[in-house]
Amino acid sequence: MTRPAPAHRIAMLAFPGIRAFDVSVITEVWGVDRTDRGVPAFELHRVAASPEPVLMRGGLVLTPDRTLAWLPRAELILVPGLDDYVTPAPEPVHAALRRAHVQGTTIAALCGGAFTLAQAGLLDGRRALTHWALADLLRDRHPRVRVEPDALFIQDCNLWTSAGTAAGIDLCLHLVRAAHGAEVAATVARSMVTAPFRTGTQAQFIEHPTPHVDRDTDALAEVRDFALTHLDEPLTVSALAARAGMSPRSFARHFAAATGTTPMRWLLDHRIATAQKLLERTDLPMPEIARRSGFGSEVTMRQHFASRLATSPRTYRASFAAPDRPCT
Repeated sequence: MTRPAPAHRIAMLAFPGIRAFDVSVITEVWGVDRTDRGVPAFELHRVAASPEPVLMRGGLVLTPDRTLAWLPRAELILVPGLDDYVTPAPEPVHAALRRAHVQGTTIAALCGGAFTLAQAGLLDGRRALTHWALADLLRDRHPRVRVEPDALFIQDCNLWTSAGTAAGIDLCLHLVRAAHGAEVAATVARSMVTAPFRTGTQAQFIEHPTPHVDRDTDALAEVRDFALTHLDEPLTVSALAARAGMSPRSFARHFAAATGTTPMRWLLDHRIATAQKLLERTDLPMPEIARRSGFGSEVTMRQHFASRLATSPRTYRASFAAPDRPCT
């Protein structure tokens, strides 16, 4: 009889002032059993300096089930955002985070959780993110932190930080994708009824079109749908702009306003995601995967995997390919 694989150990730090929304996101991603759908087993623990209940806004109470003594066993540590950005976490929490960082454990802070990492001294000299409305405050209170002006999430060493609210979901799904593959992340996203893929480099603040440009918005949506079903074709900005009935310059401007990124970067992100799924799901040879995902050649696909994912397609397949996967 085959023994089940051990659960991946995840720690969510709990201390007064953490946001209930971020606690819910972390719990939804790692605290739900989806092993019947091919998702690995996760062992999520609520870790605090003491076993005392943690109060949150709105009269909510979170009960820790582990103390900081358990933290060295965690493979991933998650720091929820804060309702009060200037009140520090208890010093034992800061000390535990510093030890985990030295140990090399991945630490991810959602939204205002970046302040907790900064208070612990972990972000000094490092790139970091927070909600766009809090960026100046983080920069003023922690001048040694290299606050990035605009992105959804970012990594520096073993530290991850993210922008506000929904970007925390994006970061959590990205961490699942990086550790367990695109298919597992997509399964979790489908369960949560959320988008499975938003690149971290996308702008966090997007000016939503006003009613008088709804026609342009519809045209852009149609072009994106077309591109996603024709990724294996040589798509250019000029061709996509013509399909939208715009000049290339106007198309690029409207596209960035609607998506927070450029047309070519958007295409590249989705081509990489398509290649990841084919590597996980199929036994197709590398040249065919490169063709179907729009890279044209295995060499080009390998170059983009190296620059974006810091790995090769073959290594990615060896890490994440499902056993007994069908060949399609």
